[in-house]
Amino acid sequence: MDKTLLDMLVCPVTKGPLRWDAERQELLSLGAQLAFPVRDGIAIMLENEARALSDEELQSLRERVPPAA
Repeated sequence: MDKTLLDMLVCPVTKGPLRWDAERQELLSLGAQLAFPVRDGIAIMLENEARALSDEELQSLRERVPPAA
């Protein structure tokens, strides 16, 4: 994910920052506890297309996916 693009995108629910999870090809909103898919290089920023993040997953993501700088 291009850093410039990531810096411009915000969570559509919280308007907060997103993190890029390259392993899963998802944009993560820890504030909304949602993961937005990226399909064929296109971020699908619709709440009804996002999957909910579990508490365990959130903790793991905080440790392995750095915040955008």
